[in-house]
Amino acid sequence: MKNALRFIVVFLLMVSCSKKPPHRYTFYYWKTRLALDDTEKGALQKATLPYLYTRFFDVDKINGKFQPMGVITIDKSFVTGKQIVPTVFMTNRTLLNITDQETKFLAESIYALIQKKSSEYHLKTTNEIQIDCDWTAGTRDDYFKFLKELKKISGKTVTCTLRLHQVKDKNLMGIPPIDKVYLMCYSTSSPLENSDRNSILDVNTLKSYLSKIEDYPIKTIEVALPIYSWGIVTNHLGKHRLINALSVKDLQNPNFRKVSDTEAEVLKDGFYFGHYLNKGFRIKVEEISDEQLQAVIDFLQKKIQPFDIIYYQLHRKFVKGQRFDF
Repeated sequence: MKNALRFIVVFLLMVSCSKKPPHRYTFYYWKTRLALDDTEKGALQKATLPYLYTRFFDVDKINGKFQPMGVITIDKSFVTGKQIVPTVFMTNRTLLNITDQETKFLAESIYALIQKKSSEYHLKTTNEIQIDCDWTAGTRDDYFKFLKELKKISGKTVTCTLRLHQVKDKNLMGIPPIDKVYLMCYSTSSPLENSDRNSILDVNTLKSYLSKIEDYPIKTIEVALPIYSWGIVTNHLGKHRLINALSVKDLQNPNFRKVSDTEAEVLKDGFYFGHYLNKGFRIKVEEISDEQLQAVIDFLQKKIQPFDIIYYQLHRKFVKGQRFDF
């Protein structure tokens, strides 16, 4: 009897010791107007990292001129104890045919606007600036020059996002001249193509792209995981468009006919979710399950050094009822 009890105690200790603690986590905030409702505040307060990665604006090149797009504004409800990491999205075409002089101007302008908004809205920012850009083989050298210039001008730690294809094709895409990257574990395919796969996250596709992630030269890799959802609307001509933040529950409408567990057909012309949809249109919802998130985390834990998780994105519909203790 004593031996049996001793075995049970040892077994329980082994199980408890072998279970890894949850990853530290926080969120991306990707709305143009900074505002937090009670659900979002609660989720953010529970986040175990002291940061909130906040999109400040986008940068594009229009008629040959650099333009900030969707610059943030703020609501009085945006109150948080988290430190803000300014994040800027840059289109790839911004970098096309850019000169060294323009690169310096772009870096100066981006940093100046970050400083202006941080001061204007009394945001407690960190020493980090994150740049999000889906650079290509044709723009990589100019993008890398820009990252160096921004670091030089700002005196800040400059980091950037890393997409799946930039890992798989690292010899072609190059390695950014920084010390830390954020691996975007989503957008595994286009939602606008006809496919049975989940375009937000297909785990097998991700594993294929990241099969050699352990060989990536930058070793400090944080992981961005999706918790968002959307609906893919297909019209009579087979063309698609997206409606953000849809869930399967939203398809439970008497004006819809259930086609499958994730798809419905519109039975009556009308406005749905802020969009006018015709009878016969189909809506396919793509969501992310806990099982998918766990599978990605388990895979990466065997491949790279310990990492933090940044969930995309902080939105009441995505954080309500979502678990984060992976």
